[in-house]
Amino acid sequence: MIREPSASRVRKVIVLGAIPLAACVAACGGGGATKGSVNTATAPGGSKDQSKWPADDRSMCDWRNKPELEVSESAGPGAMRPNVRRVFKIIGEAEARHKTLICREIDTNLDGIKDVVRTFNQKGEALHEEVDRDYDGKVDVWINFVDGRMAQQDIDTNRDGKPDVWKFYVNGQLQRIRRDRNFDGKPDIWEIYSHGRLERVGLDETYDGHVDRWDRDEQLKYEAEAEDRKARNEMMNAQMAAQQDAGAPHTDDHADAGAPKKK
Repeated sequence: MIREPSASRVRKVIVLGAIPLAACVAACGGGGATKGSVNTATAPGGSKDQSKWPADDRSMCDWRNKPELEVSESAGPGAMRPNVRRVFKIIGEAEARHKTLICREIDTNLDGIKDVVRTFNQKGEALHEEVDRDYDGKVDVWINFVDGRMAQQDIDTNRDGKPDVWKFYVNGQLQRIRRDRNFDGKPDIWEIYSHGRLERVGLDETYDGHVDRWDRDEQLKYEAEAEDRKARNEMMNAQMAAQQDAGAPHTDDHADAGAPKKK
């Protein structure tokens, strides 16, 4: 883990900057129904009584008054009424004409209000997603995709409508995270990841936009140094072997082939 004592402070900052959904739901209030020991929030205007779902489900797909689009409704697990909407568009002409999904939205907590939407390109690859994860009626997660894979995820943890955590991915793997502790719109914590593991953390303690201190994961540092030593040793051994071969006397199996034999 990151070395002490600075690591303890870093961990506290990270935890405070990313409130778990369950805790946020309990703290943020709002109506809800208890399922087991988990209190599931209800968006404003929504209802856990599916027979009383509102006529307006706050659609997040842009499909109304667009006859060129085709809409499909379906009910997911636990839903007695449709809670999933897919919007299709006709692409191409003649034999190349086909229908493709361009938007999908879901009411995940079954309160009659849509809270997740994802858009797609003409190849069916994901482009963008927005989520109301605490069911307060406001989007607090924004995700961008590149070639259908998640490339960036922005998160609003303090419900002010603006992201304060930015996560970046390469080939679907987390590479770095930026966090804004004082919610001024600028990052003041930088986390660098390697192979899915936290490698080092940069802290801006003066909030001037520059890193004042880097804390490094000592285990990763040790492993990197060990790999470097191993590579250097292998190179040195290879060089020594090459030098030994270069200085060794050569024998010629045919040197005496034409010499007369001694009697």
